[in-house]
Amino acid sequence: MKLTPPTRWPLAVQILALLLVGLLTAQAVSLIVLLAMPQSRPPIYRAADIASAFEGRSLRPPFGLALVRTVEKHAPSLPDNHFQTEPVRAELAQTLRVPEARIRFAEYGPSLLRTLTTRPERLARAFEPPRRRGEERPPAEGGDEPGRGRFRAGRPIFGNFVAALQQPSGQWVVVRPEPEAFPNEWQARVALWLAGVFIVLAPVGYLFARRITAPLGAFARGAERLGRDPRSEPIPAGGPAELRGAADAFNEMQVRLQRYVEDRTAMVGAISHDLRTPLARIRFKIEKAPPALRDAIAVDLEHMERMIAAALSFTRDASEPRTREAVDLLSLLECVVDDAALVGADVALGEVEPVVIEADALGLQRLFANLVDNAVKYGGSARVGLKTAEGCAVVTVADRGPGLSAREIEHVFRPFYRAEPARTLDAGGIGLGLAVARSIARGHGGDVTLTSTPEGLTAEVKLPLPGLTLSRCS
Repeated sequence: MKLTPPTRWPLAVQILALLLVGLLTAQAVSLIVLLAMPQSRPPIYRAADIASAFEGRSLRPPFGLALVRTVEKHAPSLPDNHFQTEPVRAELAQTLRVPEARIRFAEYGPSLLRTLTTRPERLARAFEPPRRRGEERPPAEGGDEPGRGRFRAGRPIFGNFVAALQQPSGQWVVVRPEPEAFPNEWQARVALWLAGVFIVLAPVGYLFARRITAPLGAFARGAERLGRDPRSEPIPAGGPAELRGAADAFNEMQVRLQRYVEDRTAMVGAISHDLRTPLARIRFKIEKAPPALRDAIAVDLEHMERMIAAALSFTRDASEPRTREAVDLLSLLECVVDDAALVGADVALGEVEPVVIEADALGLQRLFANLVDNAVKYGGSARVGLKTAEGCAVVTVADRGPGLSAREIEHVFRPFYRAEPARTLDAGGIGLGLAVARSIARGHGGDVTLTSTPEGLTAEVKLPLPGLTLSRCS
């Protein structure tokens, strides 16, 4: 059965088709195996076999299971589901040459065999030799005596039975078939049959399932790309109808988010750019002010200009698309550490290991440079570490400064927010370094967190390694 490609069928129809195809295939294979498998022959016994077991001569009948011969003090209790077979008792008595009253016999075979044996005339006919056309049926042995005349000598016994012979001493010799071992021949065939059906259907079901779920994997990878890079390629609108609708809605949401971010970024950039004109006018007008007032206003103006320049740089970096490529993170960190050490900062690498990720090299360089600068300004030193954990590249920048309170741990990531130590030291920052660092990290599908300890403050950056379907770094 050839299926239409999944790009044309809704997901519900594909799942239904998979179930129907699997069911039909299983039924077809089962029918073929059932027709090819030889039928299981039930164990067959005759009165002569039981008589031989009573006399202790042979416990191995030619067409049945081995017999078990025991001696008991009391007559055996017959099973609840047994049905009497008087002809067998008579035949056993005749073979053993003992009174029929000293023999007990009960047969409790399968229900189908019970039905046959309750109609002895059908069973007798089934075992009669073939006759020529027009030949009359010979008279049965024993005349028309009820319970006997309808049977031929040597009536077969199917399935399980219990036969008991009372000895002159009063004890009973009991003969019954040996219980079958598990699994028997038929059970082994059924087990092989089921295993064969599973072996045939499992690869087919796996291929069908992969064919149905392949578009879901593409959708998940597209969503992951969007989480790492808002300007990534849109999700391909393929697969079932439901998934195509979800991909279209997702792509439309991506376009709207990009438009929203671009509008807000452009607005901030325009405001920052336009503020330069009135600041230039104020600087020109304060030239006529007294020297003390002019110097005080000039300090504020310089601070505002630094803030405007930082805001323009932030919006420019956020609006310009950058190429993602394979980046040796260890080499990049070594460059950042070397640049900081050249200007006399106490910066060094700690425990590191080589890691390669897909990222914007310039953006990451700015991210780690901001963290190292903050550590040097407010902690006096910086120790940089690099490792991998849970599918992420983890970069740590630790200092030996006073740290931050629990209330300010998240506040410092707000744009233009400065913690109390920064305001006290007046190190020249304007409160955008950590905001820029977190923005760059989240743009790569990662994040930046701070941890304050008695030894100092540690900034931890998590970035996803390449090849991850779902990122756990953010």
